[in-house]
Amino acid sequence: MADHASDATVAADLRVVVVTPEQTVLDVTTDFVALPLYDGELGVAPGHAPMIGRLGYGELRIGHGREGQLFYIDGGFVQVSGNVVSVLANRAIPRERLDQATIEESIRSARVLQAAGDDQIARRDKALAQSRAQLRVARRAR
Repeated sequence: MADHASDATVAADLRVVVVTPEQTVLDVTTDFVALPLYDGELGVAPGHAPMIGRLGYGELRIGHGREGQLFYIDGGFVQVSGNVVSVLANRAIPRERLDQATIEESIRSARVLQAAGDDQIARRDKALAQSRAQLRVARRAR
C-alpha cells in the first residue's frame, strides 16, 4: 500500500495575487483566503484543489485573526492552482478606504431612483448590491 503522507507535500503558505485592470493591488503570502463567489463564499487553504470561479461582490479576507487584510471585491474571477490564488477583479478596495457615510448615501440615492424598463431596473439593483456589499465590508470590526 502506498504511503500517501509522503506523496502529499503541502506547503504551509498560499501566495495571493490580486489584480485589477489598473494595477496589481496585492501580492502576499498567507495561510488562508476567503472570497465572495457569485453564488456563495469560497475558503482556500494550502493544498486546495485547482479551480476557477466567478467572483461576486463582497469581502476578500486574507489571513486569519487580527493580522488579516480585508478588501471589497467587485466581481471578476479567481483561479486556484498549486498554492497560488490569483484574483482578477474589476475593483479591489482596502477596507480602510471605504467611507460608510458615502456608501450609505449611494444606497439612499439608488433606492429612490426611478427605474423604467428592465435595463434600468437591472442597473439599479446592481448598484444596490455593490453598495450593500461595500457597506458590509466597511462595517467589519476594525
